Amino acid sequence: MAKQITAFGSRHGGAQGRLAHLGRLGTRIVLVGEDGRWGDLVAPSDAIARAAAEQAGLPVEDTFDGELAARVSTGPYEWKRMAGIQLGGRGAA
Repeated sequence: MAKQITAFGSRHGGAQGRLAHLGRLGTRIVLVGEDGRWGDLVAPSDAIARAAAEQAGLPVEDTFDGELAARVSTGPYEWKRMAGIQLGGRGAA
């Protein structure tokens, strides 16, 4: 997982991370690149997520503040998927 985090940062001019606890499913690591692109990974536990981030040198926090959110760039894929989820369409789980 640390290799994936490092590779993401390399492709996007560096990255910051935010942790989102998913209960029994684990912890999501949301990655936001310096170029505004984003991605995520899910670790089986908070401890594993934090260890992977530390190993990759990724600064992580538990809150997704407005300043970071303003940097996130979404494209047509994300908008189509979000609309599908809201409307019960193809993107819906």
